[in-house]
Amino acid sequence: MNLFQYDFMIRALIGALVIGLAAPALGIYLVQRKMSLIGDGIGHVALTGVGVGLLLDRSPVITAVIVAAAGAVAIELLRERGRTSGDLALALLFYGGIAGGVMLVGLSSNRSNASLMAYLFGSLTTTSRTDLVVIGVLGVVVLAAMLLLRPALFAICHDEEYARVSGLPVRALNILIAIAAAVTVTIAMRTVGLLLVSALMVVPVAAAQQVTRGFRSTMAAAMALGVLCAGLGVWLAGEIDTAVGATIVVLAIAGFLTVAVCAAAWRAIRRRPFTRTAEVEPPDVILER
Repeated sequence: MNLFQYDFMIRALIGALVIGLAAPALGIYLVQRKMSLIGDGIGHVALTGVGVGLLLDRSPVITAVIVAAAGAVAIELLRERGRTSGDLALALLFYGGIAGGVMLVGLSSNRSNASLMAYLFGSLTTTSRTDLVVIGVLGVVVLAAMLLLRPALFAICHDEEYARVSGLPVRALNILIAIAAAVTVTIAMRTVGLLLVSALMVVPVAAAQQVTRGFRSTMAAAMALGVLCAGLGVWLAGEIDTAVGATIVVLAIAGFLTVAVCAAAWRAIRRRPFTRTAEVEPPDVILER
């Protein structure tokens, strides 16, 4: 039976492909800045936005985007001014965000645990047409920004001081990355869930780094792997009846392990010296008199 004869599966596939393309395009900058876990922190803040939406009977996706973006910008400004360390800022995001989200969801009229679990772990098959439009539009905006501003974003991620001396608007670009991360996390919560979205940002990039050298080739390979895992994840989840988000992440991790093992084996083969059988000199011939 063809699962994609159903409209909800087609919507699930389109949404997953958009996220699979946009998340690694942003994730490569986060990995470059050694901020791989920022997606988890923003995801917890987005849960507070979901709670606000449910409490006010508004679209949880829109309120989550607003709250997550505000939280990401606040943390970026704190990091820039040096008033709090990076790990402390992440801790504030983790604990404050998830606590506020759970409390607000409990205060809303929709107290169903299923509703909360759908945002924590994803529920792509219940994505409506409106959700798909939001995912598509915001995903394309994030992807376009990451690609068009690649030289400037790479500069601030590689050496922020050099970028500032070169005249780049470092603060604006840092805030742009923070907002893009918040938007990506929020639209991906319908795909892989708020607790798993960081994996889709980081794992394809980590896999691509095993076999590529340049920044551009790494980004292209990571995006290709993200799209492949997203598409296969939707299909496999439909075939074996598992959660779409978890299936996508498991495939991404399996892909990383496969690439890492193959790359390590290839490097070991190339490092092995080419040995030839040593030529043995013939023994001295002693002529008898």
